[in-house]
Amino acid sequence: MSFQPKASTALRFSLTGQIDESRQQEDFMRNRIMTLAALALPLHVLAADVAPLTRPPGDKTSPKTSVLKAGAAVLQTDNPLEPMNVYLNGLHAMKHDPAHQMVAHHFCTQVNEDFAQCVLFDGNTRDANLNGIEYIISEKLFNQLPPAEKQYWHPHNYEILSGQLVAPGLPDVAEKALMRGKINSYGKTWHVWKTAMPHMKGDPLPYGDPELAWSFNRDGEAMPGLVEGRDRAIGIDSAETRRKRADLAPLAKPQSGVDVLHGKFPRPTRPIPGVTDLGGGTRSPSASAQP
Repeated sequence: MSFQPKASTALRFSLTGQIDESRQQEDFMRNRIMTLAALALPLHVLAADVAPLTRPPGDKTSPKTSVLKAGAAVLQTDNPLEPMNVYLNGLHAMKHDPAHQMVAHHFCTQVNEDFAQCVLFDGNTRDANLNGIEYIISEKLFNQLPPAEKQYWHPHNYEILSGQLVAPGLPDVAEKALMRGKINSYGKTWHVWKTAMPHMKGDPLPYGDPELAWSFNRDGEAMPGLVEGRDRAIGIDSAETRRKRADLAPLAKPQSGVDVLHGKFPRPTRPIPGVTDLGGGTRSPSASAQP
């Protein structure tokens, strides 16, 4: 079976007019590896479509605007967006308002071994609303941050070891390898739009200041039904995923920020193996620190 990379990624020309062969080969190999993995390994049930509950106000798209959109799709570049093909699904609580919790659909690109960047949506369909951004860095990069900056970065070990962070549609082996690579990593997440969720009424448009999101770090911090509802919506079993990742716990190191929201939820919470605080904590950013 022959495999042809997308024209948009295979044909990249340098300023001298020559093909950038190294980038072409990189994209070709990445696409080929993922294709072969999908053919050779047992797949998860593909994630179901999750449509947004928020519909922004406005008039129906006019024929003129539709034509302009179609022309732009053909004639303009989408190079910054095309690599954002890693789909992650996780849960966030706002650091200054832990009762404000949501499901986050991440579409990410791994820029290098230590840095990834993601756009966040309230669904995974074409009409989903962009409601945030997240940057993901390795433990190595986190340790290089100034102390005042570390307060913005949440730890990821609970998300991974609890089974709450998933990559829907990837083969089991590929998903576990991806999560192994994110053990001990950190994320900096800003939500810019409180869109509606099944448990929460949203705003019709992006209102107010961005909100800094945080990770869950103990069982019981997520509101009742949030994880179960997410699992049903995308067709996964996070409890089974947790069992399959139990052997990753020995790789987990104590992380900064695990205890930042401890005691700020109205329910009893329980730690899980592999998720411990580094000590010293991180203070919450003041209101003046919001962008």
